[in-house]
Amino acid sequence: MGRDATTSALSGPAVGPHGKVMLRRLFLAMRDDAGKARACSAAARNEAGLAAWHRGELANAETELRAALDADPGFAPAYGNLGMVLWEQRRIDEGLATLRRGVEIDPSHPGVRINLANALAIGGVPGEALVHYREVLRRDPCHPLATANALRPMLEVCDWDGAEALVDGLVARWRADPADGVRDCVMPFLSQLVNVPQGMRLDVARHHSRLVAAEVGHLPSPPRSRRPRGGRLRIGYLSADFHDHATAHLATGVFEHHDRDRFEVHAYSFGIDDGSALRRRLVTAFEDFHDVRTLPHAELARRIAADGIDVLVDLKGYTGEARPQVLALRPAPVQASWLGYPGTMAAPFIDCTIADAVVIPPGAQHEYGETIVRLPDSYQANDDRQPIAQETPAPAALGLPENAFVFACFNDPYKIDRRVFAAWMRVLAAVPGSVLWLLGGHANDVLQRAAGAAGIDPQRLVFAGRLPKAEHLARHRAADLFLDTHTCCAHTTASDALWAGLPVLACPGEGFASRVSASLLYAVGLGELVCASREDYERSAIALAGDRGRLAALRARLAHNRTRLPLFDTARFTRNLESAYLALADRGAARAA
Repeated sequence: MGRDATTSALSGPAVGPHGKVMLRRLFLAMRDDAGKARACSAAARNEAGLAAWHRGELANAETELRAALDADPGFAPAYGNLGMVLWEQRRIDEGLATLRRGVEIDPSHPGVRINLANALAIGGVPGEALVHYREVLRRDPCHPLATANALRPMLEVCDWDGAEALVDGLVARWRADPADGVRDCVMPFLSQLVNVPQGMRLDVARHHSRLVAAEVGHLPSPPRSRRPRGGRLRIGYLSADFHDHATAHLATGVFEHHDRDRFEVHAYSFGIDDGSALRRRLVTAFEDFHDVRTLPHAELARRIAADGIDVLVDLKGYTGEARPQVLALRPAPVQASWLGYPGTMAAPFIDCTIADAVVIPPGAQHEYGETIVRLPDSYQANDDRQPIAQETPAPAALGLPENAFVFACFNDPYKIDRRVFAAWMRVLAAVPGSVLWLLGGHANDVLQRAAGAAGIDPQRLVFAGRLPKAEHLARHRAADLFLDTHTCCAHTTASDALWAGLPVLACPGEGFASRVSASLLYAVGLGELVCASREDYERSAIALAGDRGRLAALRARLAHNRTRLPLFDTARFTRNLESAYLALADRGAARAA
């Protein structure tokens, strides 16, 4: 596993205002009365299906969209929407086939093509997704959805030229006039992955929160259950990631450690049941585990309100499969964002972000749209029950040369930008015989070519495949030093390295997403590995590679601190988190009085 709890926010309807313009054009092309009647019927059922999709009513959406195609089998927009509805129901092959059929019927329809590209990007085929995004942009260079969604696959394949040109253009437009539509061209989560001003991240998040609120603005807030004072505080966790996912790897121990005498803890799971051992452990970790995959937004909000939840904790933010529409309906008196999203949601329906003094340092409040609640150590939970496989594979079995100094970075490739890769190449050049061990992905060939262009033998880049979590943790023992990325750093991945005993060298920037590994290092007593500049980062990497004694002392200190300092003390972390919940509930009660 070893993947961060941050996934792409690409899913969702592409047929919005721009799709409706295309529908009107299609209507104008219809000649005969029968054709017009079919088009009107298909369009009406398509719109009904789209509305149901927005509400989270996937079964109803499918029924309406199939009715649209019964009315007019050549109606491409309905294929585009139906394909995504099937995809969201995890009927992947059927969804892709439906989307491809829509593109075949009308290759010029941007919404249909974008939905196909979205599904391909989410499904791990970024190269093909980019082909479709670029075709939309060829026809309409300013298309906001194609612009917004093309960035993630560019990062996945390390298309630095394309990504930098796109981001630089968006930043320039935002600086010139934030109201010119540029905020529709940037997904909030993707703004955390690239080098944009903090003010732009806040502006984009605020804009997105307004769109979310507008989706459900016509619906009333659900009535909350009235309960007598003095009972246990009811905490609800809202997520799609209660399965074999990075967020669950971090937080399962916290759910298990909650004090059941003082807290009644609910999970609202709208993600898959993958049948994993971790899923089974999660189901038993909560007092009440609600599988709410099939509930529309309004019905889920009613369920939460009826359960009398005092503090609702969102673990998704604006990442993939998130359902902020539920939070916008205000089912709980206090609503917090924690762990799953490394930035501001800037939403009136989110009261606070749970952080710490490193990821959001004092003085940075103006960059966030909600109250900051800082935990005393690191904000990031860790599970001190995570198993590590006993056996460490031999270097040859991992593709590593014997006796080489092994620099490692198991971050997903989308976090590797041109600047950090250039720094790594300078480090390799200064440490003869060393190798860089990376998590394999769609960018392997691109990165090897970039290494060659920098004068480094491409074979000095070694790519690791995916493994079950316990085995992935064990192979960290074969590495000597973890070199973190900068703009968006290691989150779960840094915890994995430290839990496995591998020191992490960090170089934090300005934003939350760039400062998580620094937070973890301070909490485990290795603050000297937090570098003040990129130059210091390179010098430190080279110096540590040349001083095996110092590196061994760091590893020994990490092994000692791992069981003694706060980072991996799950019970201590849970008590601190519970104290924050109690304070939040008091504030909520004071507001309501």
